[in-house]
Amino acid sequence: MNDALSRNPRPGRSPVGRIWHSGRHLLPVLTLLILIFAIFAITNPVFLSAGNLQLLLTSNAQLWVVAMGMTFVMLAGAVDLSVGAIMAFLAIMFGMLLNAGVSGGLALPITIAAGALLGGGVNGVLIGRLGLSFLLVTLASLTAFTGLVNLWSNTMAIPVQASITDSIAFGNFLGVNISLWIMGVTFILAQFLQSRTYFGRDVYAVGGNRQAARLAGINTERTIVCVFALTGFAAALAAVIGIGRSGAASPTIDNNVPLEAIAAVLLGGTRISGGSGGVAGTALGVLFLATLGNGLSLSDISSYWQQIVTGVILVSAVLLNRLSADGGLKRWLGHLRGHQADSDAAPGT
Repeated sequence: MNDALSRNPRPGRSPVGRIWHSGRHLLPVLTLLILIFAIFAITNPVFLSAGNLQLLLTSNAQLWVVAMGMTFVMLAGAVDLSVGAIMAFLAIMFGMLLNAGVSGGLALPITIAAGALLGGGVNGVLIGRLGLSFLLVTLASLTAFTGLVNLWSNTMAIPVQASITDSIAFGNFLGVNISLWIMGVTFILAQFLQSRTYFGRDVYAVGGNRQAARLAGINTERTIVCVFALTGFAAALAAVIGIGRSGAASPTIDNNVPLEAIAAVLLGGTRISGGSGGVAGTALGVLFLATLGNGLSLSDISSYWQQIVTGVILVSAVLLNRLSADGGLKRWLGHLRGHQADSDAAPGT
């Protein structure tokens, strides 16, 4: 009997119950996504058009890719604020390589390798191996790369005309836009790394308790370097997608990218302290932000009101997710029921 219990420590939990237990942190953002999708579909007939739905997805391909990389950093208990600056730096690099006559098939892997090297070799080494604060390091990287990209480009955008960028932005494969293929492949690879590799296990362990992970034999320094290399990889891929959509490599830093990526990861249920969450939730978080922004734009709502509405919904969604994940919502409802019971009993005492 004891052997049976050791093999199945929760004999009463069915397969459906196990699925629910592993995915219940996705329920708040999934519920909100379905709700706003239904609202916009009912109030604006253009919202459900094939063209708009494709635009909704492809216009957020950069955010999707960056958020996938950011998930691993946040699972490890850190945040990367330098992604936008690294993206701009790599965009200028990619544009200059193409304009110098380097083929797209060579310029692309060079840029992606440079992104991984910058993310892991600069941020990762300083944080993982030297033990510096991730906020200090990534803020310093943000400042340094902003200065570098402006010096390198002389603050001027670089027009880029290349078949590889046109294909990424407007090409199709099997009738599906290339950007959507990139989003799908990125998600599959991220999900595989997270759930099917020792690296994914190590990331969760480091985020949960770095000291305990080190005592368990996990190379925590290498893990930190690798997660920041992943964000650099994602930044490079996002930079290439951005050039394809705009036709130019811009030195302008989009500081909204890292903030929106962090918001998407938090919306998806990943704890900011690390150790819990995953890329499935991040995907829902990006879709939520994309749907909200697209629907508000179609409704001709002022950009200022869009910022206010988005901010309120983000705070509400993250709070609901945190309460749900921590069991705080259940305790709060139980407290209300107990308070109501006391109130009902009061007149008879």
